[in-house]
Amino acid sequence: MLAEVLGASRSISIEGLTKTFGAVRAVDDVSLEVPSGTLTAVLGPSGCGKSTLLRAIAGFETIDAGTLRLGERDITSLPLRERHIGFVFQSYALFPHLNVEANVGFSLDVRKAERATVRARVRELLELVRLPGYEKRMPHELSGGQRQRIALARALAANPAVLLLDEPFAALDMHVRRELRTWLRDLHDEVHVTTLLVTHDADEAMEIADGIVLMREGRVEQQGSPLDLYHDPVSPFVMNFLGPTNALAAGGAIRYVRPHEVRVRLNAFEGSQPATVVRIVELGSRKRLELAVSGGAVVNAEVTAPFNGLADVAHGDVIHFAPVYERSFNAALRETP
Repeated sequence: MLAEVLGASRSISIEGLTKTFGAVRAVDDVSLEVPSGTLTAVLGPSGCGKSTLLRAIAGFETIDAGTLRLGERDITSLPLRERHIGFVFQSYALFPHLNVEANVGFSLDVRKAERATVRARVRELLELVRLPGYEKRMPHELSGGQRQRIALARALAANPAVLLLDEPFAALDMHVRRELRTWLRDLHDEVHVTTLLVTHDADEAMEIADGIVLMREGRVEQQGSPLDLYHDPVSPFVMNFLGPTNALAAGGAIRYVRPHEVRVRLNAFEGSQPATVVRIVELGSRKRLELAVSGGAVVNAEVTAPFNGLADVAHGDVIHFAPVYERSFNAALRETP
């Protein structure tokens, strides 16, 4: 039945896409490939161009340069309605005066589909998004999470080759966001429609995406699998954006190490140096220790249960640490602000 609901998924190919607003290059010569059937997160800080990129793909924004393809189809000059793309907004954008059935079936009604066909497809989509029996509910009768599911069902109703999600969970509280992350990944594993998810949340991207496109100042800083970006970042910017990082001065260079890659012991060991515990953050099965070292630098270290003899460490204690794994970057790379 799902094959009747969803169109054939397509890859996304972008070459040299540029979009300016006055003197500002919101998207600057971006090229990337998104394989068919994958869920890819477009990640980055506010103002980096990720939402503009998504809107350009959908056809909401006219680009200044570049080409866009879905599979072998060039959609660069096509109007929005001919691109065969589903779009889900952060604000849901449900029609407040229409019930759930009318909202989900809206694109089919516009296409003059038979009423029985529309109703059958709406029922199937509501089963898909785990809201069967909600046909007659009004948007104001739904929770935020339910409204977002209905918005997704409406986007899928048009048989999209590609689904674009613009920070769909940003307006929801953390508990609901976590639930919907898992639900979205499960849904994608069922339908396999090529999906681009815009988010500023690195944890969200790491948790549910097959691939990540990390943007910075309108350009792609790095693209790859979540593990590629986490373990093999190309710059300090990527490393910092994907999680907490220590920057340690050593021999005139800067070495970067993550808190869980810092080995900590009560007593000195080979290659270690002393440090004073200035703060302890209890995280259940983990402790985060802030360590003051000579010269005034502070190093963050994480230890996990059973804490290797550090269960009773206290503020002011002198312990010893050494990086287990360090990274350095080419000085020619763009500096991290």
